Amino acid sequence: MTSERFQQEYLSLADSLWQVAWYILEDTAEAEDAVQELYLRLWRGREALEGIRNPKGYAVRVLRNLCLDRIRQRRKTAPAEEAPEPALNGRQDEQMDEKKRLAAVLAAIKSLPERQREVLTLRTLDGLSYGQIASRTGINYLTLRVLLSQARKKLKMMTR
Repeated sequence: MTSERFQQEYLSLADSLWQVAWYILEDTAEAEDAVQELYLRLWRGREALEGIRNPKGYAVRVLRNLCLDRIRQRRKTAPAEEAPEPALNGRQDEQMDEKKRLAAVLAAIKSLPERQREVLTLRTLDGLSYGQIASRTGINYLTLRVLLSQARKKLKMMTR
């Protein structure tokens, strides 16, 4: 894969990938580090990227796994008084926690008002700019920003 093609297909996704990382990690610096690590991994394995039909989907999947690895690492290095009691089936418990968190986020997204859900989906998952969302939905720029902010605040409150 050429560097031009890599820039076009993967580096152009930086903003939406950062948002995905931020939603998972809930930390700005961690999200930036995770996206940077993603790009390093993608670049190092760029020959294997030739066969990828959906670069955004592939990048999001790899990023999600990197973020989950970071969360697991955080748990391992947590101070002793904050560390949860060890479970007999640690890996299964982590998978259940991840599934519960994902289910909670999906349920929270579904419970958002339709306009907020639509704007959040177009911005975060589809990676559209405010201008693109405005032309697609007919909602003006300032209203889009307000709807997106409200949606993010509600999601944050519902998934804590």
